[in-house]
Amino acid sequence: MKKIARFLTGAGIAAALSSPACAGSEILPGISTGIALGAPLPEGIYSITIPTYGERNSTPQQDVFGLDTAWLIWSTPYTFFGGRIMLDTVTPYVNVNLKNGPSFSGAGNTIIDMQIKWDLGGGFFGGIQGGVYLPVSSEVGRNGTSFQGVVAFSYLKDGWNLSSTFISGTGVEGMDGGPAWFNVDLTATKTFGKFEIGAIAFGSTDLSSPFPGYARQSQFAVGGLVGYDFGPMKIQLKLSRDVYEDNYGGYDTRGWANIIVPLWMPTPPTARAAQ
Repeated sequence: MKKIARFLTGAGIAAALSSPACAGSEILPGISTGIALGAPLPEGIYSITIPTYGERNSTPQQDVFGLDTAWLIWSTPYTFFGGRIMLDTVTPYVNVNLKNGPSFSGAGNTIIDMQIKWDLGGGFFGGIQGGVYLPVSSEVGRNGTSFQGVVAFSYLKDGWNLSSTFISGTGVEGMDGGPAWFNVDLTATKTFGKFEIGAIAFGSTDLSSPFPGYARQSQFAVGGLVGYDFGPMKIQLKLSRDVYEDNYGGYDTRGWANIIVPLWMPTPPTARAAQ
């Protein structure tokens, strides 16, 4: 079971442990839903906390809790060909429980990431990201280095957030690793004053087999989102359900939250002059 536990991704996606299949995606599929990842943040430092809890009706049933806590993002004052440079890092915590069976928990793989985001005009935004997962020795992490690339687009106008995020990873070859993978996260929401409501969808698929006998996995889920802007922080609540799965052994039902808090923003020149 120790070896099986190491197959769990750092973001907390458990596979059907009764089969040779195991989840490949290094980042939790659907994690960017609700977030306009294509758009640059104003200069400052931000924290995003993303707790998530899901149950997969496999045999045995899997209960997976994940927490990307203190996902720190620095939106720098620097630009590259007109795009804002942003840096971020996060170390997730993961807990996996098998019904009438063992449980696994610990720190997942830390990612260090760099982003460049452009305002394309007319409400359209786009960006690219590249990051590296650092090795970790834990029950839920992978003891190897892997790389991740992101392409994201957002349309933000008249209260609409229409965003699509495409994420791919190289995986870690070998029995203790995972396959190359590809995810897509989709968001369509509308704000009404401080309230936000809309739909989310996401999918993931393995692109390679890290060892002989590996059963590649794929899934697609849909759900809804409600949010509220409290001023000092914004909270989004999401609920999703698999409508398709292959080699996971069951369908996943998952509840999420996005908690977004600006930690520091530079004082505008006009505000400094008034002090």
